[in-house]
Amino acid sequence: MSAVGGGARALGRSRTPARAGTRTIGVSIPVPDPHAAELTAWRADFGDPLAHAVPPHITLLPPSELHVGALEEVRAHLRRTAALHAPFVVHLRGTATFRPVSPVVFVQLSRGISECELLQSQVRRGPLARELSFPFHPHVTVAHDVPEDALDRAELVLRDWEATFTVKGFSLYEHGADGVWRPREDFGFTAP
Repeated sequence: MSAVGGGARALGRSRTPARAGTRTIGVSIPVPDPHAAELTAWRADFGDPLAHAVPPHITLLPPSELHVGALEEVRAHLRRTAALHAPFVVHLRGTATFRPVSPVVFVQLSRGISECELLQSQVRRGPLARELSFPFHPHVTVAHDVPEDALDRAELVLRDWEATFTVKGFSLYEHGADGVWRPREDFGFTAP
């Protein structure tokens, strides 16, 4: 039996609060500052209520319910996964949307896509094995569940925005009772 239950597309709104004896986790690549601070400010400007609850990130494992007793097995799995990877470069550039399927505008990856695809497929093995509700598409959300005009504005305003950074690992996040996603542990890449 898998230690992990269902979840949504990316860190953000989990479908239900964690049940007794469980916690809601996610695994993501954090976007570093100063880019993270800038994207958070833009997300708040677009009226997204999760701007300060969800740090800018590239999701590798969407919100998933984890039995508390499985945490050590998950941590060991994530350490082994990180050990298989070397740092890589991500270039974020321009916007796109998941509309009409989902009311989301995001910043696209123009470099680092294949590395993210491989990494997420390895994260979602072993104790974190699960099916996804949607095909994996690495991205950084900048507006979610806001009015259409705000989504249009986000797509237009950030269409020329870009940033480049080196990914040196990923983080295990936990969804707090206050609705805020916080990093619980970082897993650095150690492959040559």
